Amino acid sequence: MSGAALIKPALNAISGVNSTTELEALRVEYLGKKGVFTEQLKTLGTLPPEERKTRGQELNEAKQQVSNAIDARAETLKLAEINKRLETEWVDVTLSPRAKAQGVVHPISKVMDEITAALAQQGFAVAHGPEIEDDYHNFTALNFPENHPARQMHDTFFLQGNGDNKTLLRTHTSPVQIRTMQAGKPPFRIIAPGKTFRCDSDITHTPMFHQVEGLYIDKNVNMGHLKGCIEDFLRAFFEIDNVPVRFRPSFFPFTEPSAEVDIGCSREKDEIKIGAGKDWLEVMGCGMVHPNVLKNCNIDPNEWQGFAFGMGVERLAMLKYGIPDLRTFFESDIRWLKHYGFTSGDAA
Repeated sequence: MSGAALIKPALNAISGVNSTTELEALRVEYLGKKGVFTEQLKTLGTLPPEERKTRGQELNEAKQQVSNAIDARAETLKLAEINKRLETEWVDVTLSPRAKAQGVVHPISKVMDEITAALAQQGFAVAHGPEIEDDYHNFTALNFPENHPARQMHDTFFLQGNGDNKTLLRTHTSPVQIRTMQAGKPPFRIIAPGKTFRCDSDITHTPMFHQVEGLYIDKNVNMGHLKGCIEDFLRAFFEIDNVPVRFRPSFFPFTEPSAEVDIGCSREKDEIKIGAGKDWLEVMGCGMVHPNVLKNCNIDPNEWQGFAFGMGVERLAMLKYGIPDLRTFFESDIRWLKHYGFTSGDAA
């Protein structure tokens, strides 16, 4: 059979199919290993040489036309299928959006980010250290005397099998300051956020809690710089420009002089309102870094001075967001978290 005789029925069949499945069947019928054109090409060997050449050329040209017609029909059918899907599979953009994701940001994470952001505006970088510390970095290097109550079992979680230099769960993030100063050279301007551990549990204390401590070491640093830093931070954190701040003399082994920091507030019934008022509320401790601490870090206290401060994250969260009980932070109550938590947009 000549190529011209094969083309017409093939093209008619191709133009008549309405699905890619039917088209594939035609492709196999005409172009497959046992297809019409393959069988016709097998007969060329029985023909005289001149006729074989002419017939072979006709069959190959006809085969190519059929192949091109199949490809063109495949594109047409594919486009038709896409258009059909577009007509049936569509989205009504006027519908209400999806419900908000159920996950929320914990108040501790939110406040840690707020503290970090407020102090970053003053140039403080974040530093981290181990939660399992040794006695030297947690106490000795920070100028704690041997008989200090904090070094006793009733206040600190000591670990067994420690040898001469006991290991423990750090009681504050101050060891991060020691490790930072020992690892580098002044000046330093860092904050150390993280978990801390103490043997205590009541409405205002938990065995594990979070702190952020700050350290600034440079030349010619004085108490005025400390006061300015703390005042700017508290006003930025509580978002109150005129919040009153006062410093009361206190004692910490690692600072001298030392001070407790209070902010102004008013108390009406069971509600505390931050800002101008007749009452004061303690929020953090601070002081000038003790010369002994600088010496323990191989820093000359006659050349370098600085200040340090520390605050409890949960306490600031309670004050800013009206959370009444510290212990609820760690009870994993999803109802509490939905009430006090923040969406990703609120936490940004």
